[in-house]
Parts: sequence; C-alpha cells; structure tokens
Amino acid sequence: MSQSQAEQTTYKIPHPAIYELANAQLAPAIKMDAIGQYALLMHRNIYKSITELSLDELKLAGIRTNTLNNISPREQYYHKLTLLEVDSTTEYEFNGLPDSGKFCKITWNCNFSKLSVINILEESLQLWILDVYNKSATLCFEGKINANLGNPVTWLKDDGLLVNVVPATVANYKVKKNSVPTGPVVAENAGKAVENRTFQDLLKDEIDEHNFEVLATSEIWHFDSAGNHKVWKAAAMHDGLSLSPDGTFILLSEIKRPFSYFVPFDRFPYSTYVYHIDGTLVKTIVESPLIEYLPQGFMAVQKGMRQISWRTDLPHTLVWAEALDEGNPEIPVAHRDAIYQQTFPFVETPRLLFKTIDRFAGIYFANENLALIYDRWWTTRNQRTILFNPNDPEDYSLVNERNFQDIYTDPGTFVTAKNQYGLSAIQVLEDGTMFLSGDGHSAEGRKPFIDKYNHKTKEKNRIFTANEEGKQEDIVYLLNVVEGTIITVIQSKNEYPNFYKRNIYTGEKKLIRHFDNPFKAIQDVKKEIISYKRHDGVELNATLYMPVGYDLSTTEKLPMIVWAYPTEYKDKDTAGQKTAADNDFIYPFWGSPLYWVNRGYIVLDNASFPILGEGDTQPNDTFVDQLVANAKAAIDAVDDRGFLDRQKVAVGGHSYGAFMVSMLLTNTDFFAAGIARSGAYNRTLTPFGFQREERNYWQAKTTYDAMNPFINADKMKTPLLLIHGDADNNTGTHTMQTERYFAALNALGANVRMVLLPKESHSYAAWESVMHVLWEQDEWLDKWVKNKATQPSN
Repeated sequence: MSQSQAEQTTYKIPHPAIYELANAQLAPAIKMDAIGQYALLMHRNIYKSITELSLDELKLAGIRTNTLNNISPREQYYHKLTLLEVDSTTEYEFNGLPDSGKFCKITWNCNFSKLSVINILEESLQLWILDVYNKSATLCFEGKINANLGNPVTWLKDDGLLVNVVPATVANYKVKKNSVPTGPVVAENAGKAVENRTFQDLLKDEIDEHNFEVLATSEIWHFDSAGNHKVWKAAAMHDGLSLSPDGTFILLSEIKRPFSYFVPFDRFPYSTYVYHIDGTLVKTIVESPLIEYLPQGFMAVQKGMRQISWRTDLPHTLVWAEALDEGNPEIPVAHRDAIYQQTFPFVETPRLLFKTIDRFAGIYFANENLALIYDRWWTTRNQRTILFNPNDPEDYSLVNERNFQDIYTDPGTFVTAKNQYGLSAIQVLEDGTMFLSGDGHSAEGRKPFIDKYNHKTKEKNRIFTANEEGKQEDIVYLLNVVEGTIITVIQSKNEYPNFYKRNIYTGEKKLIRHFDNPFKAIQDVKKEIISYKRHDGVELNATLYMPVGYDLSTTEKLPMIVWAYPTEYKDKDTAGQKTAADNDFIYPFWGSPLYWVNRGYIVLDNASFPILGEGDTQPNDTFVDQLVANAKAAIDAVDDRGFLDRQKVAVGGHSYGAFMVSMLLTNTDFFAAGIARSGAYNRTLTPFGFQREERNYWQAKTTYDAMNPFINADKMKTPLLLIHGDADNNTGTHTMQTERYFAALNALGANVRMVLLPKESHSYAAWESVMHVLWEQDEWLDKWVKNKATQPSN
C-alpha cells in the first residue's frame, strides 16, 4: 500500500512454516470433578470463522449479543464433548449427544454426577444434561434461553434446575434506521466532579434503553429432574442467581431503571432479594442506586452493601462488605471496610464479623469458628492474610503481610475441600492443621509446593515440592491432600502438557491422558530464560528462543523480534522477578511471536519491561526513561552473546504493549521496525486514567503529554505496522486510537501501514483474521527487518 492510499484486500494466508504451526490441532481442555473420578474432555477448534463473527450483534451497556439466539457471537465453545474415567483412562462418548455442536457454559451439578451444557443453534439455545455414570445425554429444553448476562443455568440440590428464559410476551427489538427521534440526548452536571474511564458499547438513546431492557429481561423457569418445567419467577431483568448452601433459598439480583449513558450495566441500579426455593419472596436485601460516580483511584468502591454472597459453611447466612470511608480512598480512616453477616429470616441487626485496615479483597470460611480474610491497597501493593474467629472480631492473627506483586514470597493459598453442603471450605483438621498450596516462584524457576500449617501452633513445614527432573510440574487439582492425592500437569520444552494423578506421600504417579506435541516443527528450538540488568541495577529477564536449526558455533548474525508488555511496580526487588520456567512447553498461539523462530529470527519473548515508582514517586513520571532503559538492556543482553544483527531488531506488542511499541519508536532509534496491535496512542482520549495510572490528565499533564505518541507523531520515523479490530470494546483502546494515529503518521510521511480487521474485538478470534495478521506481520518483518540493508557500524 503506497502512502495515502487505502484499499480493501482479501484475507491472506501466511508462509507455510507459520501456517503449519498456527493451524495445529490442540488437545482438548479438561474439566474435572472434585473427587477425581471423571474428567470432561472438551474438544475445541482454535478459531471461529469470520462468518460467525459477522452475525448481527447488538452492543449495549457493555454487552454484546446475537438477538436471534440471545448469546454473544464471540462466546467460546467446544465442538465435541467426551468423558474420561480417570483411574481406567477410558474415554467414553455420551450416548445421544450430537457428534458436533457448539457446546458452552458447562457446569457440574452439586454432587458431580451430571453436567449442564448449552448448545448454540442459529436461532435458539439447547439445554443438555449429561449423565456421567450412564454416559448419556438428554435434551432438556430447546428455545429462547437467555444467556445475554452470563450462564443461564443454576443447579439445585435435587438435580432440578433454574433456567433464564426469554418471556413469550417480551417486546421486540427496535431498529434505529427506521425510527424518528423524539428529541435530543441531554447531559448536565451540577458542579460535581464525575470521571470515568473510556467505557465502550454504552447506551446512547431511548432506543438503546428499550433494547437493553429487552435483552436483559427473562423469566426464571424451574425444571425438575424429570424435565418437567414451570415458570418459577415472573419476567424481570435478572442478573445473578445463587443457591444457599442448604439449597433452601435463592439470592437473586435484578437490574433496575434508570439506566445510564456513561457507565456499563454493572453500575446500573439493582435490587437484591432472597427467595425461598418454592418461589416465595423472603426479603429485599438491598436496593442499590445508579453508580455513575466513584471517587478517584483503584481502591474506590460504592457506598453501602457490596459483594453479597452466601457464607459457605452455614446453611443460609449472607455475608457482605461495606465501606467505612464512604468508598473514597482519600479519606483517612483506621479501617476501610467492615464485613457483616445476617442469617434467615434476615430481620436481625447485621452482625459485624471483621474490620479490614485496607480494602476488603475476599473472605473464605472454614467453619463457624475460623475464617480467612484478605485486604489489600493498590498504592502500596500491600496485602494482608488474616485468620479470624467469625464469632469474635477481636480474635484474629496475621498469617502473612506482603507486597502482592512479590511472587517470590507468596505463601500460597489455603487448600479447600467439599463440606457437608458440597461447597468449598478451607480444610482444617481437628488438631488445627491446614494446608497451603502455591506456585513456588523463585530465581531458580517455578516449583509448586504444598505446605502443612497449624493455625494453633503457627508451625509450618513443606510436605511436597514438584521437582520433576528436566520437566515442569504444576498442581492443578487438590483432590484429597490428607490422603495425598493430587492432579498435576507435567510438561517440558517439547513435551505437551499431560495430566497425571499423583500421591505426594508415596511418590506414585499415573498418566491420565497422553497428548502429542502438535508443534513438532519447533520442538527442537533452543529456549533459555536469560537474566540481565538495567543500567540502574534493576534485574530483568526474558525468554530467548533461537531459530530452528541455528548452529550456535557459527558467527552468523541474525535478526530479532522483541515482544513485551510494560508493568508498574513499587520496588526493584519485585520488578525483576522471574515468572517463566525453563521447562515450560513451547506453545505458540495466535498473538505469539514464536512463529518466527521458524522464519530465521531470534525471538526475545516476555522481555521484562518494569516501570518503577518507589516511595511517593509514581511509576509513570519517569516512564519514557525507564522504557528506553528496558529496551536497551534487552538488546544488549542478546548482543553480548555474539549472534545478533543489532540493526535488524523489531519490537512488537499488543494492547498496552502496542502503546509501548509506539513510545519506543518515538523515543529511540534501536529498532528497524515495529508491530503494534490494538493499542491506545492518544492519552487525551483516555483523560481519566489508563492502565494502572490513577491520576487524570489535569492532575498529571506532564506525564500524560510525555506518554502521548500521537502528539509526538512527528518524531516517529521507524516503519510501523498498526493492526486493530474494528469492533474493539476494550476500555481505552477504541479503534479510533489506531485510525487517528495512522492519519497523523500518514500526514507526516512515516512508513506506516494500518490493518483494520472486520468484526474483531480486542483479541482476534476468526481464522481468517488470524491468518491475515500472521501474513501481515511476516511480510512487514521480511521487508523492513530481515531484508533491511545493514549499515556500517559507527
């Protein structure tokens, strides 16, 4: 495409060396029951088709849906489901289930004997029930199931179901092109500061309001275990349904009017109720208002009750959090949140369980006398883990306090087990023994572990460390820690991840299912986790891949691709920690640069790009200097090894990584070319914060202007490939960001190419789109990097 020329082209297919890898058939995903008896194998296609993404899609208040079948055209699905008996490793078909479908929203019942499955049809949804003991499938219902607001199916204790169904009497959607406006849209502010991030797919007018109400409205039908059904609750905008631990009550939320044109639906007014399982209203728990305004900062929350849920260790007790600082992190208080509970019949005064110093971040119950609570604060990155007695707020002990970005000191999470209600509760033995399981990150790699911890004596000792020689083992299911039974995944650089049943005490290990390596074309690629330092001493690391077939004994200089994503930190120690492991499987996916090891390039993937702000300093105040230092350190580290052609280095990234690319090309001459996908390049279009920046434009003009490649477009002279989905709904990365940036670069005479992918959102899903993106990237690298004329060194 020549300068100032725009055209529509047909989808392209990448080079065979890339195409083979990009179209490899992946192993099925696995969904295992809690006792390790059966595993559902969910066979998947890697991509959708552009035809699927081209279905009519309604975009309202943060929801995207197909109005014909009431589910998003972008919903991930599986084309085939089979059942694996773990101990015998026998795989079964489900008798009666279609050989091929679009299966999604798969949920185990309460005792793990059945699964509910939605099958997507062109104009409706099917509800199937899979019986794992009989290996059979039964079509429970086909019709206008409403999956617009999430999983429409809730299991009951007796194997009955509650299902969201579109009412027969619901109004029709209105079409804007045939409508006559009744008046203008008006917004007014009475002098109160109201700022929000750059949300997309918001309501715009009265027709959008009408259509949102249509898509959100459903009746709730009750299906008994025999498949008989009746209306359990009349039509409303139902959003969220949860069964009490004893199966007697339903916690139910309904969206209410007035709607907003400034925030997505999850901040619309809502009411939360408790219903008896027979459909009788028991209590209105809370009526929450529209939340168009929140105070500034990531720790800001709404006033009043929030995060309402059932307490998992009691039959029918609600638990929730309430801010003690009006939800405003700028107000100094001794405690930020209070946690309350209230039990049936929900008329007593709520009882205080605990007050957190920082913002409430989660609660997990063991029994009536023991629970675990987290609090955290973004500015300091501080997190506390506290064990306490729910009957006495003063009876507590601090288990751990740490920087939550410090993965080397992560003590793991407490192991849960199914309690008398079939729900997960923290496992505690009579003598006070509990168990912790974690990833075990360290400078030597990742070695997952299980610890035994006694909350009475505070003693802790390690009872298992995954340490497969020459391989990487990770814990994925803790079936019975007391007996030592766990499920792990073992992989190596060229051995596809496979599932094993292991006993941590005896060492016995059994393969559950073997999956071949689908990427054999790169199975012998040389991979290494390299460590190096920035000029200021900050430790960095990256994963280095050498091209397939490269002889390290030669002196041939090679081109390189650096792929990265900046991350903000508050201290040097956490900024340089290693997350990757030497023996992780080499796995290219649609957005990966790994394909180019098969095209003669060095690939430096996941290069550390920390942006550090210690103490009161904000990370982004020195963003440019640190970004440049990260890039120079990465290139130097590879160049020191002697096989890099330093004049043939490309840099790439997606989303915030794309922004990073534009900033590097604006502020350095390190790179021969760049690839920026789905990024944001004009900070005046994200004036109320971006990524992890809490300040708005008017509070930090200097920082915003320095981090604005659009207003510095005249400085960008390096060839840049811009790619963006034309239906991107990610906050802050509207497609306009790429269109406007390209227009500026184009007008200023830069070597720039823009590719807008029809129907694609922030990540790319269609086979046609992905193949074309790979083709575009390969052609760009070939033209501006591999075949760039090498200039004499200074």
